[in-house]
Amino acid sequence: MRLDERGGRRLRILVLNGPNLNLLGRREPNVYGEMSLKGLAAELMLRAPEDVELTFKQSNHEGDLIDALHDAFDYEGVILNAGAYTHTSIAIRDAISAIAAPVVEVHISNVHAREAFRHESKLAAVCIGVITGFGLTSYTLALHALIEHWRNRHD
Repeated sequence: MRLDERGGRRLRILVLNGPNLNLLGRREPNVYGEMSLKGLAAELMLRAPEDVELTFKQSNHEGDLIDALHDAFDYEGVILNAGAYTHTSIAIRDAISAIAAPVVEVHISNVHAREAFRHESKLAAVCIGVITGFGLTSYTLALHALIEHWRNRHD
C-alpha cells in the first residue's frame, strides 16, 4: 500500500502475463480477440479506480514469472494469466504460495470448453479465485475482485 501525493491510500496490483500473451491481437484472434497486450493494459488502466496503481509485466519464461511473483511482496494483489504454465507449473504454484499478495488466475478463453489438457489448473488451489472465458473482460473482473477482497479485509 502506497500513499499518493495527497496522502491517500493507493492499492498496487501487478498484472502478470505468461507465454504467448505478447501475441494478443495476432494469435488466434477467434479465441483471444483482436486487442493487443498494450491495448489490454491501456483499457484496464482506464477501468481502474483512481486509487489503484497497475503494473504490467509479461514474459514467455517461467523463471521470469516466478521472479515477478517473488517481487509481488510490494503489491496488494496479482492478476495472473500464466498461459500454458497454468496446466504444468508446480514452480509457479509454489511461488504463489510463498507470497502474501492474493492472486486471481485469469484466462481469456473458457479453458473448460477447450482441449482436455487445459481443464486442470495447477495454480487454482493457491489463488483466491479463477476467472475464465470472458475475453479481455476477465482482467477487469479480476481487478474488481481484488479490490473488493482487499477492502473487505482492510476497511
